[in-house]
Amino acid sequence: MTAAITTQSLQRPGLGTPSAPRWVRRGTVVVMRSPTHAAALALLMRRITDGDQEAFAEFYDATSRTIFGIVLHVLRDRAQAEEVAQEVYVEAWRSAGRFDSGRGSATAWLNTIAHRKAVDRVRSAERTAAREQRHFEIDADRVAADPSEIVVEHDEGRRVREALDRLPEAQRVAVRLAYFEGRSHREVAECLQVPLGTAKTRIRDAMKRLRNTLEEGAR
Repeated sequence: MTAAITTQSLQRPGLGTPSAPRWVRRGTVVVMRSPTHAAALALLMRRITDGDQEAFAEFYDATSRTIFGIVLHVLRDRAQAEEVAQEVYVEAWRSAGRFDSGRGSATAWLNTIAHRKAVDRVRSAERTAAREQRHFEIDADRVAADPSEIVVEHDEGRRVREALDRLPEAQRVAVRLAYFEGRSHREVAECLQVPLGTAKTRIRDAMKRLRNTLEEGAR
């Protein structure tokens, strides 16, 4: 994947203008595969928090292939995936100070940003398509559906979305990967960089919470 991150998009207040040649990485990505991969990324994150441009370039080289794969899996469109992957790294640079190694690895943190950005892009496209469809339906001469069915379907979809939004982020991402994207438990674990048992627990706990929330709302 070709990196298209510009110096302007990655500039943070108080850090000045970064040196351009260090930011733009082109060609084959280098992926760290040493046993201390997680520890190395955590150290890079500390340097990035201090505005270290070279650390960010190393961080990008070590993670960009995985991030692009996550985004492409959701979007199924290479051009859009490249755009969203750039947005992921822009946010990572700007929000590096919010990374907490005590709550998870740098890889899991970045993967979560990537998945959220990709899902946001899908939702945006769906909203646009829905608006266009509504306009078409208004203009089309067709038999209207039963209003009561429309209300029920809309209400159920709203309740599910609201229930998902109430889940802790770790559970919400896990259940979306498993049930909305059809990934296996093992694939979810690999995507989030967590043990298989942890991924299964997050999905199981999320489904329990969703079931309880929906049952309470139906009473």
